[in-house]
Amino acid sequence: MLGWALTFLIVALVAAFFGFSGVAAAAAGIAQLLFVIFLVLFAVSLIFALIRGRSLG
Repeated sequence: MLGWALTFLIVALVAAFFGFSGVAAAAAGIAQLLFVIFLVLFAVSLIFALIRGRSLG
């Protein structure tokens, strides 16, 4: 999922460079949303791993 966030970030940067403001804003919004979802899922999995006592590696 982090890969998708990075992909949309790159699309947003390229679109902003070429002046497609609508496309850049949409791609940047999607990248932000996916990144937040990734962080939440990471935090939840980290908490569950700590609760269960498993090693994280």
